[in-house]
Amino acid sequence: MSTAMPFAADTTLLADVTAAVKTAGVTLRDRYTPHARGVSLDEVVGEIHANDDAVLDVLREPLLQARPGSQWAEDELAGGALPPGEWWVVDPAEGNINHVHGMEDWAVTATLVRDNQPVLTVVHLPLTGDTYTAVAGGGARLDDRPLKVSAKTDLGAALIGTGQAKPGEDERTFRRIGDSVTAMLINGLVVRVSVPATMQLIHVAAGRMDAFWQFSDVRSGLVAGALLVSEAGGTVTDLAGEPWNTGSRDFLAAAPGIHGATLKVLSTIA
Repeated sequence: MSTAMPFAADTTLLADVTAAVKTAGVTLRDRYTPHARGVSLDEVVGEIHANDDAVLDVLREPLLQARPGSQWAEDELAGGALPPGEWWVVDPAEGNINHVHGMEDWAVTATLVRDNQPVLTVVHLPLTGDTYTAVAGGGARLDDRPLKVSAKTDLGAALIGTGQAKPGEDERTFRRIGDSVTAMLINGLVVRVSVPATMQLIHVAAGRMDAFWQFSDVRSGLVAGALLVSEAGGTVTDLAGEPWNTGSRDFLAAAPGIHGATLKVLSTIA
């Protein structure tokens, strides 16, 4: 990952970002109910937007003030490379669909992306109070505990995962997801298919899961986990094996010992 800005400055910034994300997490936690909200599609979408708006109201300005001159990536479902400079890529309710359905797999994330490389990230889980952080060159942590990826070397022993990046992707992408899950069911131990991506990637960074892949470039679901996994000693590439950045079309984060085998299986998916 890029370390163009002095590491010490990013480390200092981390405290302010963590405080802002935790404060925003209180807002999202207060909106949570253990039952589903909304029946029709319009009602569900309305609940999702209401969550986003409420959290952004308390998160946006503190982040922009913490890094004068930084810019805001508006569309959380967008993909592709960003213009040069520093950008905040934020998901105010990562796993929003889970939140509005009364499930517990959701978080607030904020990642500073510099010249298309994530350099600082905070992922906060308001229900548990867990906070995952990483600074490029400084390692990844769960609260005060350093994170380290799995030491596995056998894909046949691996717990691996994927998921849908967003609603309404094209049929080709859905078919690739299905084909890749089949291939991994044959070659791996267990395949977990769920959303959101970040909630699987924190497990890869912590060594609880061994790999995660996705046929998508939705950056808000990948930047935080990419930095966490990389800083925890994992390997993060696209599905051609090239180093990943926000301009990449697809994504693989894995423990080094199984990255090559995972890539070999996924590279066969048309």
